[in-house]
Amino acid sequence: MPSPTTVFKKILVANRGEIALRIMQTCREMGISTVAVYSKVDADSIHVKYADEAVCIGPALSRESYLNIPRLMAAAEVTNADAIHPGYGFLAENADFSDVCASAGIKFIGPSARMINQMGDKNTAKSTMIAANVPVVPGSPGLVTDLKEAIEVANKTGYPVIIKPTAGGGGKGMRVVHEESQLEKALNTARSEAEQAFGNSGVYIEKFLENPRHVEIQILSDQHGNTIHLGERDCTVQRRHQKLIEETPSPVVDEALRKKMGDAAVAAARAINYEGAGTIEFLLDRHKDFYFMEMNTRIQVEHPVTEERYDVDIVKEQILAAAGESLKGRVFTPKGHSIECRINAEDPEHMFRPSPGKLQVFHTPGGHGVRVDSHCYASYVVPSNYDSMIAKLIVTAHTREEAIERMSRALDEFIVVGISTTIPFHKQVMHNPVFRSGDYDTSFLDSFRFEKK
Repeated sequence: MPSPTTVFKKILVANRGEIALRIMQTCREMGISTVAVYSKVDADSIHVKYADEAVCIGPALSRESYLNIPRLMAAAEVTNADAIHPGYGFLAENADFSDVCASAGIKFIGPSARMINQMGDKNTAKSTMIAANVPVVPGSPGLVTDLKEAIEVANKTGYPVIIKPTAGGGGKGMRVVHEESQLEKALNTARSEAEQAFGNSGVYIEKFLENPRHVEIQILSDQHGNTIHLGERDCTVQRRHQKLIEETPSPVVDEALRKKMGDAAVAAARAINYEGAGTIEFLLDRHKDFYFMEMNTRIQVEHPVTEERYDVDIVKEQILAAAGESLKGRVFTPKGHSIECRINAEDPEHMFRPSPGKLQVFHTPGGHGVRVDSHCYASYVVPSNYDSMIAKLIVTAHTREEAIERMSRALDEFIVVGISTTIPFHKQVMHNPVFRSGDYDTSFLDSFRFEKK
């Protein structure tokens, strides 16, 4: 089989910031040329300077640049790119984009439109998982179309319940309902928010698992029917359904549970003949029972912790899978403990409000077991138009306790001047006795009190 360096001569990265740079670094190691795309406000971003070629695709507004499929395809055509890597966010899980790439004879480094549709629509995904004998949260068998049906489902499932949009993610369109009197308002609000955010007002209802942990399994699949998993990531520390800290292994998952969850994740991927890197996300209750939540048909923000623990380049594995390479016989052995903190341009002293602006100082930590993924530098202007994440700080050590100490040290060395960041918040979490114990759930931040300077 030809090596991927001959299969793909040039990859266009349809994304921005740290993930675009991350993908390009792997491409350079593999001898593959890269094309950056950028909006006008991102002209000075490192990923633009790092790429072999760069094409401006429009103004700052995402729908006129990073979400504009015709402009992305025009950039691929004019630069003769033979593959497109979508990164995460933007069009990474857009079935139409995958389909347009296939029609144009350009390889989409990720799953096909069919696979994305099967798992991107949460209602369809749930039905697929039931057929594959993967545990799912009890709830409505399909989309809920009216209040009467919602009441029947909620009464059968038992309160509290959660209303979820069938499209999209990130907590938008979700509403927790504790009693029937709240249901009508919550249903209407969830539908309206889902329509506004995703262009799809469809919602379904599930039993709301109180105080679960959020644990996901990283999977890799090739074009030959082979699927493996690379253990779990614990993403329980969240604010408004947005992950803030991730780690592997999970403090509460033992070998027996890891095998059960891993086997279920592999079955989920095989059920749709999946290709590439993906993540099966589960909710884990206090009884150690786990339930399928969703599948992310792309690389995850938190993929570096798995890379560090398993000594694997997941971006490279995506490219190899897209090039037709087989996973058969591949073995990845875990070692140590890895933690990632998302460094966001947000002010934790003022309810995490966005804090864009010019970076006067940007000094990143280093030393043994420390990794920083970022597109920022001193004098760079963090725009207000996109996600607030400016860096990912990843540490790896022999044990969880050592990893926490290393993260604390690295956070102390991470100096950002000019804007507010979540670094002070992460410092306090690392010293929090509940976090250090490992015995917490998704309600952890409800009782956590950030101490202002």
